[in-house]
Amino acid sequence: MDHLLVLLLLLWSSGLQTEGKQKSTEPVRLVGGDTLCAGTLEVKYKRDWKPVDGDDWTLETDVCQQLDCGSAISVERRKGSKRSEWKSMSDCVKSGSALEECLTPSFSSSSIYLTCSDFARLVNGTSLCSGILEVKSNQWWSSVCEADFDQRDAEVVCRELGCGAPLVLQGVLYGEVGTPMWNREFQCGGHESALLDCRSSDSVRNTCSPGKAVGLTCSEPVRLVGGYSRCAGTLEVKQGDWRPVDGNYWTLKTAAIACRELDCGSAVSVGWRQESSNRYVWSITSDCAQSGSALRGCVRSEESSSFINLTCSDSVRLVNGTSLCSGRLKVKSKQWWSSVCEADFDHQDAEVVCRELGCGAPLVLQGGLYGEVEAPMWTREFQCGGHESALLDCRSSDSDRNTCSPGKAVGLTCSEPVRLVGGNSRCAGTLEVKHKGDLRPVDGYGWTLKTAAVACRELNCGSAVSVELQEFSGGPVWTINSRCVQSGSALRECVQTISTHYILNLTCSDLVQPIIFASTYVDTVSKAQQQGLQILRGSYFTISCSIQPQYPGGSFQLSFTSSSTAHNYTQPAANHSAHFLFPAAKPTHQGNYTCVYQVYVSSHNISSESHQLSVTVSGKLNQRNCSTAGTWTGLDGPLSSRKTKLVVLVLRHASCNISRTMLAAG
Repeated sequence: MDHLLVLLLLLWSSGLQTEGKQKSTEPVRLVGGDTLCAGTLEVKYKRDWKPVDGDDWTLETDVCQQLDCGSAISVERRKGSKRSEWKSMSDCVKSGSALEECLTPSFSSSSIYLTCSDFARLVNGTSLCSGILEVKSNQWWSSVCEADFDQRDAEVVCRELGCGAPLVLQGVLYGEVGTPMWNREFQCGGHESALLDCRSSDSVRNTCSPGKAVGLTCSEPVRLVGGYSRCAGTLEVKQGDWRPVDGNYWTLKTAAIACRELDCGSAVSVGWRQESSNRYVWSITSDCAQSGSALRGCVRSEESSSFINLTCSDSVRLVNGTSLCSGRLKVKSKQWWSSVCEADFDHQDAEVVCRELGCGAPLVLQGGLYGEVEAPMWTREFQCGGHESALLDCRSSDSDRNTCSPGKAVGLTCSEPVRLVGGNSRCAGTLEVKHKGDLRPVDGYGWTLKTAAVACRELNCGSAVSVELQEFSGGPVWTINSRCVQSGSALRECVQTISTHYILNLTCSDLVQPIIFASTYVDTVSKAQQQGLQILRGSYFTISCSIQPQYPGGSFQLSFTSSSTAHNYTQPAANHSAHFLFPAAKPTHQGNYTCVYQVYVSSHNISSESHQLSVTVSGKLNQRNCSTAGTWTGLDGPLSSRKTKLVVLVLRHASCNISRTMLAAG
């Protein structure tokens, strides 16, 4: 029996080894490099090996795994003589298709030179610089046990993969131990160029506890140089060598990604430094960076004379907000980012933070607005005078705070640094945006009422009425990417520098925002909730629209949208309000509602839209609800106002055998 068990174990082991040593059958190879995992990329098709060219190839277009190599370290396009090649579409490869499925014939003088790591890789991570560590030896890729790996080993791996210094070394961070498992302890000095150059222990490890596979996060190879702090200067990225980044089309929204990789605060300004002649730089498109990829994964080699200059805040940022000027406050001290308790922060402190982040004056200071307190927590009270340039320049209390109640993390909303000047009201004139400390007019070319509506909303001025171009005498202006704005970003986040002869004159309606609220009549009348309303199927409910008195007359349009349909209902405004009554709630009433107030003023139709109200229909009426709920016979939508001021409604519910009469304002 013992002999049979041994034989079975040997057969099982042999099967694993055969599986581990299996060569990739992909018709892909790298030639002309120092190892099998570096060189010019070639693909075989119908017995013909040809090099591959690809204009949009980045590290994210990873074929290293097809080659049974490690992680992608660098990719570049090399020039040669024109020849028959394959043209590869990067998006096709990124979608998961095999490389040979993404090729078209081409005639080109450039080809892709790819370098992958030979014996180490990080898998299942959020970028090429994070994941579970796997090491290759004798054609096996093995997980490594946390007990066999330390900080100096991590330094070697991060360097080997072209990343920055280690940030986090922790078991189970990116998954469980796989099989097979590396069975010796690494003993690196920290200076080696590759992990397998390190010494290893003589003893063999046979087991590794669950949750103890090495999970490693290296910092991204990104830096700012030549500035007044580590969070300001010319942006440089390393892929093989350090190069500046071409600055065309970058906005604060993209710059915020770089600030996050640098472990700095919020993006404050982005500008450009111009040199007299071109040099090799890295080009990074905004689309790639904003897709969630690390900056290093998006670089392409180009020649340019324009480089990005970036300023991030050093020690303050707002997270989980709707723009760079809103969110939960976090403060950095001793390399830790800490939440702040509402009791330790007041309006003068908020003025300093908003100024430090390049935003306008504080609008809302409220605990729990953008999430709960997270550990670690800031332990002292800020005591700003309101004039300081940075929050950490303020005095703080001597005593420490050890606890903070739930819902009391500082949530801050600063106003956007936008204004209209030279018009006949605060809601009309030349549009100006403050960026990098400068208020400049905005280039108006290509602006539509749809883009202008975002500016009016930031100005709290209702809807956009008109957009006009004016003959500009000259000087620096901001251009604002309309696609960026319409994606939901604030104007300031979409600013770029440009020379132009036209600037934007904008007129907003100056209408205040209407209010939407709802009520239902099951058991008791419940007040509206801003976030949404839950109602029982079969019950009746009312959605009301109202607005502060500004102009006489007008009308309210109640807009309804769901996943499958959309409807609009209209009523004239009576006493600056309208009430839409739904006699019997159905699943088809479930969706999102908004009120739009429309009025004709000074030869213009102007409008203003409310916040969105979500209605959920669930459950059903039971006998207990009979006294206060029912259906109105013959009516299947909201009850519009009749010509009379009052409408008598008879409420019936067949299963309860009752009727009720009520008056609804017309």
